[in-house]
Amino acid sequence: MMAVTAQMRVLVCVEAVDFRKGIDGLARVCREVLSTDPFSGAMFVFRNRRGTAIKILAYDGQGFWLCQKRLSEGRFRYWPSAAGSVQRELLAHQLQVLLAGGDADATSGAPTWRRIEARTSTSA
Repeated sequence: MMAVTAQMRVLVCVEAVDFRKGIDGLARVCREVLSTDPFSGAMFVFRNRRGTAIKILAYDGQGFWLCQKRLSEGRFRYWPSAAGSVQRELLAHQLQVLLAGGDADATSGAPTWRRIEARTSTSA
């Protein structure tokens, strides 16, 4: 079973992909179009040309997972874009909103944690 955790890297392919592609074809898109290693452990998100389906490709250390969601009616109204880029990185909670058909950019969450450097005190 795959779980989306806050630590996972989620990369969205901005351009539509031919959904006749399976695991090998999408892994090739990761390498050749996104210039990213499909074995990196990241989740790669793709959509079809009509905007009615999404595929997610992920490698878990043993093999690939390929998940697909196709809407029973309508289209995904929002799709991430990035000026001059073929991919866009999303946070885990943004992926959940995207999969529910929402606008991932309109969501807000707690700020991403970052390491704070220790301050050295100087006594004068």
